Amino acid sequence: MANRKKHKRILLHITIWISILIICLPLIYAVIISTRDLQGTFVSPPNLKFGSKAIETYKKAWTTVNMGRLLINSGIVAITTSVVKIILAIMAAFAVVFFDFRGKYVAFAAVFLTQLLPVPVKIVPTFELMKAFNWVDSYYALTFPYFATATGTFLFRQFFLTVPNDLVDAARIDGCSPMTFLRKVLIPLSWNNIGALFLVEFVYMWNRYLWPLIITNSEEMRVAQIGIKMLMTTGSINQWNIIMAGAIITLIPPLIVLLILQKTFIEGFVMRTGK
Repeated sequence: MANRKKHKRILLHITIWISILIICLPLIYAVIISTRDLQGTFVSPPNLKFGSKAIETYKKAWTTVNMGRLLINSGIVAITTSVVKIILAIMAAFAVVFFDFRGKYVAFAAVFLTQLLPVPVKIVPTFELMKAFNWVDSYYALTFPYFATATGTFLFRQFFLTVPNDLVDAARIDGCSPMTFLRKVLIPLSWNNIGALFLVEFVYMWNRYLWPLIITNSEEMRVAQIGIKMLMTTGSINQWNIIMAGAIITLIPPLIVLLILQKTFIEGFVMRTGK
């Protein structure tokens, strides 16, 4: 019986490692391609040998489209939007859970129903609104349309509903005002959820392509994802080694955020699922 369990455990680990390898293989191959010259990207049959042109390739990818500026733009947009989203989601969920006012469930349902609208439906009216505000080709246009988050509001609402009533009553007896209760009790209890939502929203905003492409005109306001596309149009022949280098560069910031917040993300996920 013990040997059978041991064999099952070994088989499970082998399956997991094979699955991880299959999932990571495209990324590994992209890294390998980014270290080769242009001729080395078309070798047949494909192999996993690293090239010797890594420094040259990454330098060219960085300078060709001013990648530093694009990364800064993406970072500003992703961080600003994620922080504001979390603040608004917390405030909205706090109001819905701990305050009684007429029509609060209707208001919450209306907010949540915005998730059902497909993205293409919102692009044209949002663009017209940004144009009316004279915000085209600015950070305002890149961030403001994404400040509200029905998903974040729903997640914090579900978490706040799990807060014991005894804790709420104790805070009220101690003379805590609503904002004091939010600041000193609810937010400290919500750090794992805040970290998990920040990670999700950061990656989501970092990977935005269509809206920044539509709302920005100048290269100074482009974001990193558009930079990868710009690398594909700099010559008559796509230099896939440089394109892969650009893709790997744009992957690094969200990977760093993931490594920093991975524990918080896992704990927040476990807390939300209750497992």
